[in-house]
Amino acid sequence: MTDPALAHRITHRHIEVFRAVMTAGSATGAADLLHSSQPTVSRELARLESLLGYALFERIQGRLRANARALALWDEVQRSWQGLERVVDRAVALGRPDAVQLAVLCLPALAHALLPGAAARLMQGQPHARLSVTPQDSPLLEEWMSAQRFDLGLCEQTAAPPGTRAEVLLTLDEVAVLPASHALARQPVLQLADFADQPFVSLSADDPYRRIIDARFAEAAVPRTLRMETHSAAAVCAMVEHGLGLAIVNPLTALTAAANGRLVVRRLALSIPFSVATVLPLYRPPLPEVAPMLEALRAEAAEVARRLEAVA
Repeated sequence: MTDPALAHRITHRHIEVFRAVMTAGSATGAADLLHSSQPTVSRELARLESLLGYALFERIQGRLRANARALALWDEVQRSWQGLERVVDRAVALGRPDAVQLAVLCLPALAHALLPGAAARLMQGQPHARLSVTPQDSPLLEEWMSAQRFDLGLCEQTAAPPGTRAEVLLTLDEVAVLPASHALARQPVLQLADFADQPFVSLSADDPYRRIIDARFAEAAVPRTLRMETHSAAAVCAMVEHGLGLAIVNPLTALTAAANGRLVVRRLALSIPFSVATVLPLYRPPLPEVAPMLEALRAEAAEVARRLEAVA
């Protein structure tokens, strides 16, 4: 156990002198490294040895030669100094514009259908900005935002999780997706009756939008051939693209999937609202990059709305 009184008397300066002597190999060289004088270095080194109660160097013909204890101490000093250098490097780096990383948590669908465009807008204005994007489904997304683990969240729930504040970013209607070669692609707007007896690709049974869509078809007494279901809206679109059925999905994923021209997006005659909200932690210190990222998200959301208006 370290003697508290001894630990108090050995200062950082003593260790700094020891390190300089080990690095330079002499008191004169150490004095140059420390911008000091040789007598001062020799005095500080002798004081350290006195406090420790044992010698660290052998004095041979006016030269210093490290003994076994000095070599063992040198290993420890090097490790500690490397840690200190990392701290200093990090402190200096934090002053650079590219040192801080904005941590974004979002639903998987938004990681490929809304966030990339917003990130591109942010980078155009702030080329040194850095982002970390973590896709996550509910309810873990809301739990992690409540735990203040991320700087910004994107979700489909407009109610703010505990410990956060939410702002609705956009509200659009769900849309139909169908193969570009399908007969219904000639119609600009689809009725629920148009889906009668058509093969249909659904979201998974526990998805809230799946439950809403199923309820609307049940109310209209329109039967479908439920051929496949999957958890991801992107996967639904991929199934539709390969001719496995028609589907109703969120407009963000639909517009992204339709970019290759192999499937088309059509509006529905009824409204099934789809909302996206930004979520900000109340107790996590905000980064300067949060505000421009929110502006980029709003601009990208407006662009998505314009693209949807242009759908035939």
